[in-house]
Amino acid sequence: MIRPAPIFAAGLSALFAAASPAGAGTPEQAEVSQARLQAEVETLVGFGTRHTLSSQTDPHRGIGAARRWAEAQFRASSRACGDCLEIVTPETMVSGTRIPAPVRLVDVVAIQRGTQRPGEVVIVQGHIDSRVSDVMDAASDAPGANDDGSGTALVLEAARVLSRHKFPATIVYAVLSGEEQGLYGGKLLADYAARQGWTVKAVLNNDIVGGSCGSDGYCDDTHVRVFSEGPRADATDKTRAAARRFGGENDSPGRNISRYIATMAGDVQSGLAVRQIWRADRMGRGGDQTPFLEMGYPAVRFTVAVEDYNRQHQDLRTRDGVTYGDTVAGMDFPYLAKVTRLNVAALAALASAPMPPAPVADAAVKTWTDVTWQPVPGAAAYNVWRRATDAAQWEAGPIVTGTGQTSVRLEGLRGDDWILGVSSLAADGSESPVAAAVPGGAFGPLAAQP
Repeated sequence: MIRPAPIFAAGLSALFAAASPAGAGTPEQAEVSQARLQAEVETLVGFGTRHTLSSQTDPHRGIGAARRWAEAQFRASSRACGDCLEIVTPETMVSGTRIPAPVRLVDVVAIQRGTQRPGEVVIVQGHIDSRVSDVMDAASDAPGANDDGSGTALVLEAARVLSRHKFPATIVYAVLSGEEQGLYGGKLLADYAARQGWTVKAVLNNDIVGGSCGSDGYCDDTHVRVFSEGPRADATDKTRAAARRFGGENDSPGRNISRYIATMAGDVQSGLAVRQIWRADRMGRGGDQTPFLEMGYPAVRFTVAVEDYNRQHQDLRTRDGVTYGDTVAGMDFPYLAKVTRLNVAALAALASAPMPPAPVADAAVKTWTDVTWQPVPGAAAYNVWRRATDAAQWEAGPIVTGTGQTSVRLEGLRGDDWILGVSSLAADGSESPVAAAVPGGAFGPLAAQP
């Protein structure tokens, strides 16, 4: 199974090796702080409501005050690393079914430029807005502790930890608005990425990542779900027709990012494994990864193993002995710290490794298979992987290791029976996710591919 190779900086290797479920470690190792995560969620709850249609000017209550506070946290992290973060606030005017009159929508984004390939970008994001039972109620208290104060706190903590280190590629930390009203903040950032000409390697969307018990009393603090799309949202008729002939239903870039993160989880810490969910989001629901997928950017969603629907999209109340509302009382902060550590490790690995290649497999009417790809900036070598067409994961190790070539002939491997893929390796051994040699397997928008 592919395991992301050594983290780019030796200090980060120590950081992840020392991490424990309890968050033990030294300040010098810049570990994720459970206490900071809790304090940040409590601060977010203290804004009363963060509804997208709430006040943008009140200094203490509403979406505007919450956004300004998040920006201040990014700026504090930037000062601590010698102004290494560029803070931008993309904005637009939006209206729609859940926004009856045009409203100003603002995302708060911190950009940590890569030292070698700054146009190659990994994004971690969560949404700052909250809601109660009535999605149009912008006045009532909407604490939004787990949905999505947890994701916002995770993003802020990732920025604090990772900004102390340098990476070849760029990391973008994003606090989004407007999710509950229609995924507007995700669309705003996806459009911003396109305008900047970024090569988006991966988007890690964190939405509801801080609780471990469901509304039925079932608890699970040892798993986090990672959702990934199968058939690509940006597929064309041509791509879909090719996939029917050559395969690829289970090999979108997001699906292979999910495999990559699932494999690394056990090396990051004990007590948290990834449960891969092979659909773009929960049944009948959506998140801010969706606008990125629609534009062809690889994206996955992190969310808790079990959801508490009594504490999600609910007015604050108690009825028949049941407490409703998304308050801090429903949080599990040790669990949130574990999910944050996994995100930090994934971001570091993805920002250290080169882009995955775009391989092509040729095996028609042959007793061998030819796999070819173009050189990748920053790649010193490549690994070639395989799995049976009905297998969930890549095999335990590559079938070709560390080749400096951009083509291989696999004698005796009848391609009909296998899915082939290729990963890129940097000179220090940092390894990318596998890109599958199937239609739609290459990372990046299909519209930009030949």
